[in-house]
Amino acid sequence: MSSGKITIGTYLLRRLKSLGIDIIFGVPGDYNLPFLDEIEDFEGIQWGNNCNELNAAYAADGYARIRGIGAIVTTFGVGELSAINGIAGSFAEMIPVVHIVGTPPTASQASGAILHHTLGNGDFRVFQNMYKEVTIAQASLTKINAVEEIDRVLTECLLKGRPVYIGFPVDLSDYEMDVNPSSIKPLNLSIPRNPKDEHQAALETIIEHAKKSQNIVVIVDACAIRHEMIKKVFTFIERTQLPVYVTPMAKGGIDENHPQFRGVFAGNCSTEQVQKEVYDADLILSIGSMNSDFNTGGFTYRLSKKRTIEFHTYHTKIFHAIYDKVDMRQLLPDLTEQWPADIIHKYNGKPYQVEKPNLDPKTQNEIVHEYFWHKLPEFIPENSIVVAETGTSEFGVFNMHAPKGVTFLTQILWGSIGYSVGAALGAALAGKNDNRRIYLIVGDGSFQLVCQEISTMLRFKTNIVILLLNNDGYTIEKLIHGPDRAYNNIQMWRYHKSFEYFGDGLKQNREQATTGFAGQVKTREEFEKAMAQVVKETNKIHFVEVIMPSMDAPKSLVLTIEGTREYKKRERQTQE
Repeated sequence: MSSGKITIGTYLLRRLKSLGIDIIFGVPGDYNLPFLDEIEDFEGIQWGNNCNELNAAYAADGYARIRGIGAIVTTFGVGELSAINGIAGSFAEMIPVVHIVGTPPTASQASGAILHHTLGNGDFRVFQNMYKEVTIAQASLTKINAVEEIDRVLTECLLKGRPVYIGFPVDLSDYEMDVNPSSIKPLNLSIPRNPKDEHQAALETIIEHAKKSQNIVVIVDACAIRHEMIKKVFTFIERTQLPVYVTPMAKGGIDENHPQFRGVFAGNCSTEQVQKEVYDADLILSIGSMNSDFNTGGFTYRLSKKRTIEFHTYHTKIFHAIYDKVDMRQLLPDLTEQWPADIIHKYNGKPYQVEKPNLDPKTQNEIVHEYFWHKLPEFIPENSIVVAETGTSEFGVFNMHAPKGVTFLTQILWGSIGYSVGAALGAALAGKNDNRRIYLIVGDGSFQLVCQEISTMLRFKTNIVILLLNNDGYTIEKLIHGPDRAYNNIQMWRYHKSFEYFGDGLKQNREQATTGFAGQVKTREEFEKAMAQVVKETNKIHFVEVIMPSMDAPKSLVLTIEGTREYKKRERQTQE
């Protein structure tokens, strides 16, 4: 490469590295191979070697939730469409992921050539058009626009917290641009200032209502985490001394050992104590709310709009009044600074305590959910990352005690089964420099969709703890509908043999991860013995197949399903 020049591929990689990305997930395809050459030769970025594009998208999502941004490379058509479910999940859940798609040569696109991986109609924009619905910005790189377009979409990705799409023609990866590498400036990621008058009006109105209130509570939700607001939230609650709750999508955002933490609020899925405290408040400060069905306990929130102030990035809502473009990222720090000293009273509430398990004597030594979720935290060290699968697992963590510093990854809104396996891989590689251990909790049905990524976990020498809950089928689906239907049953696998099948012990794989426990546990004693080994062998990857009763489920899941049914019933009655 000439002095004062840089290839388009290298420019893109330098930008990604500057944003904190050190691994790019994906699958090789003939339209992206020259760019993969650049990735492999680029210092400081590693290739992800995934088994399929969907898993790669999940991995990029999990990585982004820990690092702040992730990246995936696929090939045109067949590869990018395999990944679109994962990218749609990132869009729904507000996760910044950069999807780079290797596209056919520029000349072939210009001539409308009938190429493989196309629909045979000469339309090379059809797949990018599909992605317009699940990405916040899209770009098709050319020799002329590459620098401007790369910078534009990456800026949008981070400022809006959503995925972006970059179409990268196969013949342009090594094209040299007249750009001096030493002259590349950082991206401008500054947040636009709030409208001055609306901002001040919202600030004054909130303070006015706070002065009139006797019992104020704070509820922290998903958007506070997605937009990296947690430090500002901590500063706010510590100054105001107000009690704070989190929703399921914000689980782990607030340290559960913090003296002002009071529990998880999810409507009827909350403990009775949490519900009483929240509903007794005369002013509720809701930070970054996401009122989806599962996040609200099946729409069982009963928060009065007349008592609720909502903080968002796009507006602030005070009861029924909307203050447009008043972003919480600027408003909350100002509110913290101007909170009246005469209404600050040192918090002296009781420390948060997890409810004790209410175990049915009839279950005897079975590993039931009521036992499992109360016992598991004893084996999870501080600062770990817990990845819980859509289904019984994500509902199990709702009211589970979170050890200090633990991050929870779930996909409560999008809910694509199998998400957790790829996401756990991404999270493991994102957290490796900080020695953060991953605890993956996945159901047997979900695992069957994505099991191949165990191979990649072994390849990268991860020390993930895989807890597979084997309850013989799609339990969440059975609870929703058709408990006796054949479509909710699956073929039984020897799940705990996964390491063996995916190459553990083969001579050519001798550089892979060291495996630890890999077996079934059917009793509480067996589970605790296996987990004791897991705690001891921190440098190994483990596979604990937990045998559970087929129709047993966390109480929060049962209550959410009941709440959703009641909501649908009310909707039908309204339509009639």
